[in-house]
Amino acid sequence: MILKKDSTEQKLRGAYYTPLKLAEKMVDFFIKDKTLHNFLEPSCGDGVFIDAALERGLIGDGEQLTAVETETSEVQKIIGRIGNCEKINVLNMDFFHYYQLNKDTVQYDLVLGNPPYIRYQYLEEEQRAEMSEILTEHGMKANKLINTWVGFIVACVHLLSDNGKIAFVIPAEVLQVAYAEDLRLFLANSLSKITLLTFEELVFPNIEQEIVVFIGEKGAEEKGIRIIELNNLDDLDFLDLQSNGFQKTNHVHEKWTKYFMSAKENELIVTLRKDQRFQKLSDITLINVGITTGNNKYFSVTQNTVLEYGLKDVVKPLVGRSSHANSVYFRKEDWEKNVKAGKSAYLIDFPDKPLEKYPEKHQEYIKEGEERGEDKGYKCRIRDRWYCIPSIWVPDAFFLRRNNLYPKFVLNCCDAVSTDTMHRIKFNNGIMPERIVLSYYNSISFAFTEICGRSYGGGVLEILPGEVGNILVPVLDSVPIEKAREVLKEVDSIVRDGKDIELALDLVDNEILAAYLGIEEEICTATRKIWKKMQRRRLKRG
Repeated sequence: MILKKDSTEQKLRGAYYTPLKLAEKMVDFFIKDKTLHNFLEPSCGDGVFIDAALERGLIGDGEQLTAVETETSEVQKIIGRIGNCEKINVLNMDFFHYYQLNKDTVQYDLVLGNPPYIRYQYLEEEQRAEMSEILTEHGMKANKLINTWVGFIVACVHLLSDNGKIAFVIPAEVLQVAYAEDLRLFLANSLSKITLLTFEELVFPNIEQEIVVFIGEKGAEEKGIRIIELNNLDDLDFLDLQSNGFQKTNHVHEKWTKYFMSAKENELIVTLRKDQRFQKLSDITLINVGITTGNNKYFSVTQNTVLEYGLKDVVKPLVGRSSHANSVYFRKEDWEKNVKAGKSAYLIDFPDKPLEKYPEKHQEYIKEGEERGEDKGYKCRIRDRWYCIPSIWVPDAFFLRRNNLYPKFVLNCCDAVSTDTMHRIKFNNGIMPERIVLSYYNSISFAFTEICGRSYGGGVLEILPGEVGNILVPVLDSVPIEKAREVLKEVDSIVRDGKDIELALDLVDNEILAAYLGIEEEICTATRKIWKKMQRRRLKRG
């Protein structure tokens, strides 16, 4: 964690200013709307939205703009630049405080801005309390993961008039992160139309933060939600916001990444969820994070370290990184190959007993770790014996947590364990492991993997245990186990040889899904397109 004292002033203020071109285009969306008269800019920063509103003619006769900014120096610059403009009222105060003072008496027809992106731990106590109150009074949970932009958007939606509109620059994580799921539901319930503009290229030149332009409208007639994908800011010149393309919003907790798909594709996903030929992985498995060592570098060791400190009796075979598992079957010979390659292929599992009862070489390894400060991390520090890792058990299979092209589902054939770079899978009683692992390698399940997971900068797909559990897989009980093993071995060969994974998907789609379950070719084709569309969008961000 970055401590507050070590952070830059810009990061503490969340002050990443909007490019003028983007501010101008956001203003242009509304200059022809004659129903808008009372405007708010809740965190005006350097005043770029004020400049854009003046230059583009948004503020004419009868219009009024209230701008709020907590930084006195920025307020002074803005006032010095715009002079004595009666149509613009610039207030030097914290927006959360402004909201509490005015939430019951003031409404705005249009709110424009780029709220600050400040993590909870960087807020002052008063700001934390005020944001928590904003969230809870609108039926949302307040927690330490929530960023200030969430509080800003909730407060500003509350301040909208009956047909008011809001346009905000916010992080793209609004589409998918767990801490924003209450926000997504609140926005879906509060607004009749939601438009999200996404950009393939980074909009802010100096930071790796992917953003979206969020446009929301209140109104009596609910239109729904849509996502419009753009390459860069230049595409805004040709954007027609009056065009349709809205999909009906489901008023439930959900990720909005699903709206990158068409309405027809989303209908197919809903149909598949109800299809009795499929089940969720959570119905047939226990899914846990890998072993949390508290210090992977210290507890994951090479064969040289094992020999040097006589650790042979206190180590287990380890899959320490996703790159260590390049197959569907992880066998003893795969692990031995990692050992010979000098990889950290052993996990130290010291017994839970006093240090003085350990062999001398084991004590030496532990004391050397203490001298280097290896015991100071939080997870190690809170243990009774920092060198004893809890919850070590051998899983039936592994599911990779962070991935590039796709996550691998790997059978554990050599009693190995894993760190938290991958998830541990335990199959329910009576389950044939080969059937379940095979059931994952098909077009439908790969589509659900992209839908259930989340993407971050660099094009990485991350999927957490609960999300793995939501992946839909076909029920292969009718497939003879000999056939399942035969096909899975072919899939393993494709993966081992680094061949195109679509060869494996073709194989399973045709020889298993079509032949034994009667899954129509059109369904496999459509879900393959969904997988490739979602994957391609993710990888473009890399």
